[in-house]
Amino acid sequence: MFEDRDETKETDGSLLGDPGHTPPGKKGHVKWQKPRLTRKALLNCCLVKRILSRAAPQGSDTSDSDLELSSVRHQPEGLDQLQELTKFTKKELQSLYRGFKNECPSGLVDEDTFKLIYAQFFPQGDASMYAHFLFNAFDVDRNGAICFEDFVVGLSILLRGTVHEKLNWAFNLYDINKDGYITKEEMLAIMKSIYDMMGRYTYPIVRDDAPVEHVEKFFQKMDRNRDGVVTIEEFLETCQKDENIMSSMQLFENVI
Repeated sequence: MFEDRDETKETDGSLLGDPGHTPPGKKGHVKWQKPRLTRKALLNCCLVKRILSRAAPQGSDTSDSDLELSSVRHQPEGLDQLQELTKFTKKELQSLYRGFKNECPSGLVDEDTFKLIYAQFFPQGDASMYAHFLFNAFDVDRNGAICFEDFVVGLSILLRGTVHEKLNWAFNLYDINKDGYITKEEMLAIMKSIYDMMGRYTYPIVRDDAPVEHVEKFFQKMDRNRDGVVTIEEFLETCQKDENIMSSMQLFENVI
């Protein structure tokens, strides 16, 4: 998605849109080598960074070692069970839990908390809708709250899951109404939310029709039988054969 490109290169239809362009003052035939919105920048602007920053110093609370805290309303599964469900080590789970508990003392995260976090990390744009869609993707029980188990299981897939697992998670993100299909309307809603979130991080200001153009290119690649929707089978098959899409998948590790 953010690979070197000419200013006039068209949107490639990758999963996360194409908000990065040649900066002002550059000639059209000169390739821009360092886009502002780099992986490093995204890593400093993500939910993981926020949670870890809230973790208490190591050794400050030894009771966290077995994830047993009577003060929270929702107590997570034991450490052993979470290790089996995820690809995190014991130390990593302890650190994530310390931060999660400090950020959300009740043991549950609501949508407003998600929106607040993303508003702080992306002040130049409007991150509220992207935070809404991301929250729904993590809220597997559809009960309006994310517990620690939901959080770390989803995080494990995004950071250390197989390609197949990550693509399934991405499909779930874009399938807003969870009916097993991605429509153009759903894809457009996600694309608009991403462009809105990036705000002035983009060079130059994104055209109003850029999200629509992106969705059209996405569906040209994905909708094999031209029935107006993308199934999980079409999604998986096309993604794994498309270098642009697979490259954009790496950004899911940091846009969370």
